[in-house]
Amino acid sequence: MIKTYGYDDRTQLSAHFNASEFRCKCGQAHDFQLSDELVGKLEQLYAALNCSKIIVTSGFRCVTHDKSVGGSGTGQHTIGRAADICCYGQDGQPISSKLVCCKAQDIGFSGIANITAAYQYTHVDVRSGSKWYGDEVKGNSSVTKDFYSYFGIQKGGDTTVKGIDVSVHNGSIDWGKVKAAGIDFAILRAGYGKLEKQKDERFEANYSGAKAAGVAVGAYWYSYAMDEDEARQEADVFLSVIRGKQLDYPVYFDLEEKKQFDLGREKVSSIMRTFLERVEAAGYFVGLYGSASSLTTHTEDEIKRRYTIWLAHWVDKTSYDGSYGIWQHSEKGKVDGISGNVDLDIGYQDFPAKIKAKGLNGYGTEEVLPNPPAPAAEDSITVEVTVDGKKYSGKLNKA
Repeated sequence: MIKTYGYDDRTQLSAHFNASEFRCKCGQAHDFQLSDELVGKLEQLYAALNCSKIIVTSGFRCVTHDKSVGGSGTGQHTIGRAADICCYGQDGQPISSKLVCCKAQDIGFSGIANITAAYQYTHVDVRSGSKWYGDEVKGNSSVTKDFYSYFGIQKGGDTTVKGIDVSVHNGSIDWGKVKAAGIDFAILRAGYGKLEKQKDERFEANYSGAKAAGVAVGAYWYSYAMDEDEARQEADVFLSVIRGKQLDYPVYFDLEEKKQFDLGREKVSSIMRTFLERVEAAGYFVGLYGSASSLTTHTEDEIKRRYTIWLAHWVDKTSYDGSYGIWQHSEKGKVDGISGNVDLDIGYQDFPAKIKAKGLNGYGTEEVLPNPPAPAAEDSITVEVTVDGKKYSGKLNKA
């Protein structure tokens, strides 16, 4: 049913929506129409996405206002059947329009479209007698019959998302352009080796830039460790670099030097295990980066079962038959905002939700470094003596 509301009407329509949210934004105080069906489905969408809030950026539009924002003057907004929205998760961040479109499809909205290049705003409507599934980044035509296949999202499972991994070798990055290009996450090199001076020179800039642009981040450490002691040293330096950061994706150990593989499967696996266990004990969701070949020949099965895998295999379709959470499928990608080639990744799990729910990677728990160093020995000791009922204290130098 379509109902008419006065401009100042503040009727609470449902648990999360008020009539005032849908009035025309033309600036003129006039009545507006609104569909009960639209509000009901928005409430269903709120529950399906476990939103913290849904902002209605555009509800009813008068003909004049609809035309002023590029509409035809006869669209679904003008009859109270449409809303443009931004959905927010429990972490306070916008939910990708890709996922919103899929859930809106499940609920039964007949008109659905992503409406921004950043994939943060979504159009939904309850038009009668037809269906329109659009992506306004690619024009105003209907683009698909199924958003799950269109966006590469597994129905009933985790979201498939696009990512990159970068280091100082990628130079200065325009993260705003990267986000607008449809990149959802980035795995940043934090550094390499066992010395603090080997921190990646662009790590801080990449971390702050990606976060500011709304790109989820993880990190990795490139290893040169030849034994377990060096692996522990690398882990401790890695922890010192990422301390105080909030990382949405796992933190990975990257071992790929030939001289390391020459040590043999058992030794290599022991080095991997040492690093991974040490970082994991500090409160991080850890994973292992490896090629299809190295994971098969130089990584024990127990490690692959216990830790999430970031697979490197630069082919159109990987033949690796093990499980993996991220697939690095190209080293020669092109992404707006980055000069030259960049590694391209596909994510198959909702790592941000899992990490935040467990309070890992700087979210909700205190980081405790494993085996903190013992205090430095002092050159003097404090002593206290009592003479005639009075206490005297002072320091004595050690011999």
